[in-house]
Amino acid sequence: MTQAADIRAEIDRIYREEYGRVVASLARRFGDLDIAEDMAGEALLTAIERWPVDGIPPNPGGWLTTTAANRAIDKIRREKIRDTKHQAAMMIQDDTPHEPTGPVEDDRLRLVFTCCHPALAPEARVALTLRLLGGLTVDEIARAFLVAETTMAQRITRAKAKIKGANIPFRVPERGDLSDRLSAVLAVVYLVFNEGYLASSGDDSIRADLTAEAIRLGRILRQLLPDEGEVAGLLALMLLTDARQETRVAGGELVTLDEQDRSRWDRVLIAEGHTLVRECLARVEQTNGVPGAYQIMAAINAVHTDANEARSTDWGQIVALYDQLMVVAPTPVVELNRAVALAELDGPDVALAIVDQLDLSGYHAWHVARAELLRRLGRSDESRDAYDAAIAATDNPAETVYLSRRRSQVAG
Repeated sequence: MTQAADIRAEIDRIYREEYGRVVASLARRFGDLDIAEDMAGEALLTAIERWPVDGIPPNPGGWLTTTAANRAIDKIRREKIRDTKHQAAMMIQDDTPHEPTGPVEDDRLRLVFTCCHPALAPEARVALTLRLLGGLTVDEIARAFLVAETTMAQRITRAKAKIKGANIPFRVPERGDLSDRLSAVLAVVYLVFNEGYLASSGDDSIRADLTAEAIRLGRILRQLLPDEGEVAGLLALMLLTDARQETRVAGGELVTLDEQDRSRWDRVLIAEGHTLVRECLARVEQTNGVPGAYQIMAAINAVHTDANEARSTDWGQIVALYDQLMVVAPTPVVELNRAVALAELDGPDVALAIVDQLDLSGYHAWHVARAELLRRLGRSDESRDAYDAAIAATDNPAETVYLSRRRSQVAG
């Protein structure tokens, strides 16, 4: 790459990492998501023009935020907008909110709670958060939701209009109201984490910034709500999953859990995750309660990360945990994962009988599971067909390489 191309690539990397922070700051200050997005984009164009000449500033995120805010003020003045909120915005400093913002001073968490307002449809909450906090393009979000780009663009536009029209505030609810919004926020934080985690096994490893952001938000929620088991469970789940990040891809190929170099797992994150899981279990025992889905998924990951090698995994405990998960979250995907675990106890024929009954033909992991189970049963032609379907259903290069290699090794 040329020097100019290297600088442009670095600008793109910085912008993508800082996008959520810039938009959240502008949204809090100006109370308008369209202005926040548009001016963040103008700040990028200015950076592309000036940084190759002036050099990348020591605090590029602060530079982008300040530049975007100045552009917003210029735009407001040009258009002679005179409503009270915008006039107030022109008079304040970046670190001074124009209205009460809730129990925590964090622009990005405020943005998440805004995007997860109950007035918005669930699918709109997720899409809007991924767009504004994660900086994903509309096309990327549309592909994640398996819908047309125009459909997703309309969904995001309607959600922003709803926020504006209903005067939904950019704030974290007071503590007494947090629980009512919590499940939606946890779901969105986990989806942001997964978007980064899954993308980081492909060409775009920069999306690891999304996993870091989701964990950061999880830690803030944990400080806010230390007695909420599902908050601790989600944080533990993300930590235990992220601990394996560095071992998931080698030489451009996906490395499955059973083949990963466990000596390279992040033991600090694992220890913290295990501590949180034990805390959740103790709370459930003390209250005679029922653990939620995030707590159970964290416990499953704790069992995996407790095994020093794949063959010492306690599959009986994992299947038992999936049985619990099926009670609180009886989805076909959970049943698929349970079947994969059950194959290690009762054999691939039992698991395949369950998998084949699931209506998941549009889900690439279903094809992967079938391919592996059919392979173990010696049904080579069917296994190769299933691998072909799995390859066609994923656009992740590292997974494509892995699946292609596995297909080539099928006997016959």
